[in-house]
Amino acid sequence: MAERKKILCVGLVCLDIISVVEEYPEEDTDTRCVSQRWQRGGNASNSCTVLSLLGAPCAFMGSLAAGPVADFILEDFQKFGIDVSLVSEHAQCVSPASVVISNIHTGSRTILHMNRDLPDVTAQDFSRIDLAQFKWIHWEGRNAGEQVKMIQQVETFNAQRPDQRIGISVEIEKPREPLYELFPCGDVVFVSKDVARHFGFDSPEAALKGLYPRVKKGAVLICAWAEKGADALGPDGLLLHSDAFPPETLVDTLGAGDTFNAGVLHTLSNGGSVQDALTFGCRVAGRKCGFHGYDGIREK
Repeated sequence: MAERKKILCVGLVCLDIISVVEEYPEEDTDTRCVSQRWQRGGNASNSCTVLSLLGAPCAFMGSLAAGPVADFILEDFQKFGIDVSLVSEHAQCVSPASVVISNIHTGSRTILHMNRDLPDVTAQDFSRIDLAQFKWIHWEGRNAGEQVKMIQQVETFNAQRPDQRIGISVEIEKPREPLYELFPCGDVVFVSKDVARHFGFDSPEAALKGLYPRVKKGAVLICAWAEKGADALGPDGLLLHSDAFPPETLVDTLGAGDTFNAGVLHTLSNGGSVQDALTFGCRVAGRKCGFHGYDGIREK
């Protein structure tokens, strides 16, 4: 039996140090946590975790600084069965880390992120991989100039081997001008609520209509909007929507967007419709918000 093709996520992996608190602390106070834990984080890394829990073979491509934090991260990738053969280690760098304050009563997460000198993977790194092992590749928008060159390599592969076509998706999460050159690069483009608001849009519908001219012909643009659910707009001009599926008790929203993206990619890469992908993405993201971490996603 032929090995199933994988989904590759390209982007960040970091260490999340998560402190769960009863209420958000005031400045210059000493607060006791309900709990504290280390967790592997980063958008692309989190999406791999969820894809693996959903039963999809997947791989992660990104950078790590060698040392004990990298050891923890690699061991955790291994625990979830995620292929890390494309990870680049940099001996003289510092691992990126996030300090996360998670409010147990509201589910809010406040993030302090540090990434000093770890270089992102380049188009040259990407050129060394065997693309034939993948059915879908997703980029978390970071070093966009290099990522555009990576995507061009996939487009060349697709043109030469249309029978093995690889799906392409990009996530534009941060309102940073250089990332906007990724808009015309994906078959599927995820744009965040923060970016939508940066452009002056106050709803997912307005954002999709306003930003759709930026994507390439035939692409699908998707915007998730927390408790409002998520919307999508494709080449037929029909606006699709899924309501949110909030848990009975909101516990932890950290990684909810990455979970949504993974649910969408899982559905689309298996031939599902955009409407089914939206609904499944919202459903699995809602389920994730009901507990800390990701393991509860296994429950159907």
